Amino acid sequence: MQQQSQHLNNVVRRLDRARLKLLQRQIGQLELAISSILEEQSALKQKVERLQQVKGVGFITAVTCVALCPELGSLSKRQTAALVGVAPYDDDSGARRGWRHIVGGRPRLRRALYMASISAVRSNPILRRFYQQLRQRNKPPKVALVAVIRKLAILLNRLLQNPSFLPAS
Repeated sequence: MQQQSQHLNNVVRRLDRARLKLLQRQIGQLELAISSILEEQSALKQKVERLQQVKGVGFITAVTCVALCPELGSLSKRQTAALVGVAPYDDDSGARRGWRHIVGGRPRLRRALYMASISAVRSNPILRRFYQQLRQRNKPPKVALVAVIRKLAILLNRLLQNPSFLPAS
């Protein structure tokens, strides 16, 4: 019985390694295709490079932002937050004051910025300080991270709006 179990484990490991190699090859092909599109369209390439100037925003996040939010760079702060889906909406009724919630927006864009905000909290001193201040004010980690996403989205919009604007490091 134990020998059969060991054999099954070996087969599963071998299949997992093969699947991982396949996925890595496919990711490489996709990144190559994205790069060739950016080479053909210099305006998109410039936007992607501009967004990558922010610590915590990598190639995939920048490409995702440009692809899923072509309006980025022409929005107000409130519009940007609403479009990403991180604008705080109230839940008040009469004298009752409820919690603020985020709703709507573009979920795939929000997910990409969520991952970038985790990276930014680690590598970007300004966003790290902002996150830590919120945590010190007893905000839950997810609430603080959503605030970082909002700040990051607004920063990316500002970068594309104003070519002379330089992100602080």
